[in-house]
Amino acid sequence: METEVVHSQVKTTKKTKKSKVKKTLTAIRKDWQLYSLLVLPIIYLLIFKYGPMLGNVIAFRRYMPGGKIYGEQWVGFYYFEMFINDPVFWNVFKNTLVLGGITLLFCFPMPIIFALLLNEVKSKKFKKFVQTASYLPHFLSIVIIAGMILQLTALNGSINGIVEFFTGEKISFIQSPEWFRTIYVTSEVWQGMGWGAILYLAALTTIDDSLYEAAKIDGANRWKQTLHITIPGILPTIVTLLILNIGSFLAIGFEKILLIYNPLTYETSDVLSTYLYRVGLESNNFSYAAAIGLFESIIGLVLVLTANSISRKLTERSLW
Repeated sequence: METEVVHSQVKTTKKTKKSKVKKTLTAIRKDWQLYSLLVLPIIYLLIFKYGPMLGNVIAFRRYMPGGKIYGEQWVGFYYFEMFINDPVFWNVFKNTLVLGGITLLFCFPMPIIFALLLNEVKSKKFKKFVQTASYLPHFLSIVIIAGMILQLTALNGSINGIVEFFTGEKISFIQSPEWFRTIYVTSEVWQGMGWGAILYLAALTTIDDSLYEAAKIDGANRWKQTLHITIPGILPTIVTLLILNIGSFLAIGFEKILLIYNPLTYETSDVLSTYLYRVGLESNNFSYAAAIGLFESIIGLVLVLTANSISRKLTERSLW
């Protein structure tokens, strides 16, 4: 009897699998035009995202420029031991953690606050103007942003003109290590606040207006409505974006830092991405750079998994 039951269960599972496959094939045949739009994105992901993952093998092999594409000989964890015993790497790693933490602390909540403030604006014309003005910095090239930062913080720049007017002295902002994090984080907030608020503004439109009406009848003011209706309404979006931001915690903006930092500010500005650029492309030590990059990716994966599990336990919301 038990064997018959097992065989019947196997047959039913096979039938369900076949039915699912048939349904999938019929759906593809029916809407093949829509599914064909996925071809180019999939090819892009395979070539530029998943394909380069094979190159991680050179972190365990000695790679010589002009030699074999996957290295000449197996060296095991030699390059991992190199950066673990390198004091320069740990200083760079500390800078990455500090700058990433400050960026997450200020750049993540600012779009939420900005979206909540915009949601309270009654004038549609003023709201559209503020939204448009706040979106514009996101579409500027990093090179233009870096040029603006260098011009504003120069000794003869606008900021130093204001500082000199009040104090009588000028500050060499871009050559001072203690000012680099402030400059970088401020520019990140200015550049990404408006664009980051789009998702939250879209989430705000899904909240039922009857909830606000019921809250008004109960005597709740705007602050209590925001605290008990608006924020819980956009909480799933906040949690999802927070997990994704934590996952890219160590992947701080490479281009902007590369364009505005200099050897005088390496003490606080040199991060993993710029360090990888110097040791990998400038020094041609590709295996060493691949080992550090793999280490960074593993930490990012651990952070995403940890943040997702904590979110699932605390808020009952997660990416998976």
